[in-house]
Amino acid sequence: RDKLVTGVQTCALPISANRNLSTCAPMNLSETLPSDFAEPLARSDGRLGLFSRHVIWYPEVSSTSDVAALLAERGAAEGLVVAANMQTAGRGRLGRTWASPPGAGLYVSVVLRPARHVVPLVTIAAGVAVAQGIEAATGLRSQLKWPNDVCVGSRKLAGVLAEANTNAPDGAGIPCVVLGFGINVLPAAYTPDVALRATSLAGELGRHADRGLVFVECLAALAERYGDLIHGRTADVIGAWRARAATTLGRRVRFETAGAQLEGV
Repeated sequence: RDKLVTGVQTCALPISANRNLSTCAPMNLSETLPSDFAEPLARSDGRLGLFSRHVIWYPEVSSTSDVAALLAERGAAEGLVVAANMQTAGRGRLGRTWASPPGAGLYVSVVLRPARHVVPLVTIAAGVAVAQGIEAATGLRSQLKWPNDVCVGSRKLAGVLAEANTNAPDGAGIPCVVLGFGINVLPAAYTPDVALRATSLAGELGRHADRGLVFVECLAALAERYGDLIHGRTADVIGAWRARAATTLGRRVRFETAGAQLEGV
């Protein structure tokens, strides 16, 4: 099976049946975005597409993906954006913890309601979008590592996590995908094991990175790449992914899926 069409984790039951809702509850909700986010959004000139409709900001939250999934279950429209200054229970692929210190990164999740044939490519489209958004905002070129890492050299700069819930209330099986991404903007007090393999925008650039501008450019790129999938331009997305993953294609890799460790080229 082609590696490019994997990477979306599934949630077999509605989120209310899988998680204690108290762990998903937002804390300290702010009604307005911070100015360093609001100003770039106001200047985005309609490039955000469906992601310009509803952006919610939390100073602190358990997980932006948990909140987005809860709101999606309650009927939130496609394009809802949930962002936070910090997460207390951020997660990556296979339930791994995603370090989310306050003010040190971008922690964002969006609600998508794609056709079923689009779902398998959502993760790689998002990886391309995040890498493109980072480059547009900062000039920093990054690479992609299957299935969901955005890297500079051997160090991880950002990650993408797509979680699909296919139990539609109408029984039609139309999936809801909560797509989350996290970007390390500033060096932070990571645990030693994370510090060995992580990097940040400021660390790579040697200067301040505009967090709000990176946020807007990533959403703009995501709107473009998601549009490619919806309109059948999957070859464009796959080509863009392969171009940024060129340094890892053909290399032997070890990965974990369904509790088993697999190895291959």
